[in-house]
Order: sequence, then C-alpha cells, then structure tokens
Amino acid sequence: MSAVAEYIKESYIELTEKVTWPTWRELQSSAILVLVAALIIAFLVFGMDQVIGYVLRLFYSSLA
Repeated sequence: MSAVAEYIKESYIELTEKVTWPTWRELQSSAILVLVAALIIAFLVFGMDQVIGYVLRLFYSSLA
C-alpha cells in the first residue's frame, strides 16, 4: 500500500512543480486551432460523401 501512496505523492509533485502548464491565452489559441481543423476535416468528409453519393446515383441510374 505504501507503494501506491508514494506513487500518488510523486505524481502530485511532478504535476505541481515539474510540468509547464500552458497559459490561458495559449489554451484559447490551441482550442481555436483544433476547432478550425475539425471544421475543415468535417467539410472535406462531407464533400467526399456528396461526390461519392452523386457518382453512385449516376452509376445505379445507368443500370436501370
């Protein structure tokens, strides 16, 4: 049990004294970057879905 307590104590020390946490401004900047990247990827996937759907509709309508 002492090993678990020692691990928790060392983890707390590392998180409070050794980790460099980003500033609020850096967090905002990163969040905006992630949001923009997610939107771009979503639009790309949507566009590919629309194109593939269109091609498949053309293909299946030519068979009928």
